[in-house]
This record gives sequence, structure tokens and C-alpha cells, in this order.
Amino acid sequence: MKKNKYLFLLLTFLLSFGCALFVAIKVFPNNPFTGNQSEKTKSEKYKDGDIIFQTSESKQCEAVRIATNSKFSHCGIIYNINGKWFVFEAVQPVKLTPLEDWIQHGKDDKYVVKRLKNESALNSHLLEKMKAYSQQFDGKEYDAYFEWTDNRIYCSELVWKIYKNAAGIELSKLRELKDFNLKDPRVQKILAERYGNEIPLEEKVVAPSDLADSMLLKTVIDTY
Repeated sequence: MKKNKYLFLLLTFLLSFGCALFVAIKVFPNNPFTGNQSEKTKSEKYKDGDIIFQTSESKQCEAVRIATNSKFSHCGIIYNINGKWFVFEAVQPVKLTPLEDWIQHGKDDKYVVKRLKNESALNSHLLEKMKAYSQQFDGKEYDAYFEWTDNRIYCSELVWKIYKNAAGIELSKLRELKDFNLKDPRVQKILAERYGNEIPLEEKVVAPSDLADSMLLKTVIDTY
């Protein structure tokens, strides 16, 4: 009889403990025992359509930073594809790069993420349009000559055109090449290598700094 009583008490304790643990997990969704904390944190950190910036270290990127008086020399659009984060970027060739890999390509793994101040302006319908429009650039050659055509394309041009042509959002006004600081010897060296004596000073251009300084965007992550 006593044995049955002890078994009953033990069973009652175990059931009570199990219920308490279940309640704790439900009430505290970030409990590390759930195994979902990192996924939830990451999913809330970024949003589809965010624009990400970094400092690259090639000589051309150095020239871009000098010419634009900015620490940023590369950028891309963050897309959520099948639950995974990618950066759609114009490198050689234009492609989707896993977000964590993209971050590691920048100097000291530093980056800045910006988002539309009016977040509701980028609804799911527009995001789908942006992704569909993006497909035409996938695999294209990188444009080292910064021409305003769709034959080849560079990073900030890619971001600007996707937002403008797919979502109807003009992040910044276009400028001309001559508007930038072209007097520095390091910039002149790159220009001479690209164009010789025929520098297209009136070519339409948009720099990463133009997007980073857009009045339509706000900073949501800054690891610098």
C-alpha cells in the first residue's frame, strides 16, 4: 500500500514538473532550452529589402571612398529567400551572396544596414516586384566603367535601379562623374587605367554614399 502511495506521489511530482517546464517555455519564448533563440533574433534583425553597406579594400574601392568622401565603397540589397538571408550584389558577376559571407568580405567585418523610414511603403507586393525585377541582372558582368546602362552594372546602380524601377522609390538624385572628388592621385590613377584621356565626366552615376545619405533611409544596424 505504501509502495503504491510513493509511486502516486512520484508520478504527481513528475507531471507537475513537466507542466511547469512547459509553461516556462511558453511564457519565456527566448528560453535557451527552446533552441530557437538565435533564429528568432536573426529573423528580427533584418527585413526584406534592407540596404547593407561596407568598406571594401581593393584599390578601386579605395578610389571610390576618396572620390565620394565616404567610408562606404560597396552595397547591396538584403533578401529573404526560403527563410535564408542573402545580399543581392553587383560583383563579378552580379549574384546572391549568403549574408554572413558578404559581411566577412568587408574590412573588419563591419557593416551598416539602412531601411526605409516609411517601412510600410515597402509592402509584400512591392518586394515581390523587386525580386522579380532583380532576376534580369543576375549573372551580369560587373561594370568597372560606371556606365548608366543595363548591359553591365555596379553595386549602387543595382540598388538604385531596383528601388526606382520596381518599387517606384527614388532613393537619391543621380549625379555626374565630374561632381565627385577626382583630383586625388589615387583616383586619377584608376580613372587613367579605365578611360585613358577620355574620362566621361558627364556620365550619370550614383555612389554608395549617395544611397547611405538618402533622406528616405534610417540606420537600423551600425557595427562601425
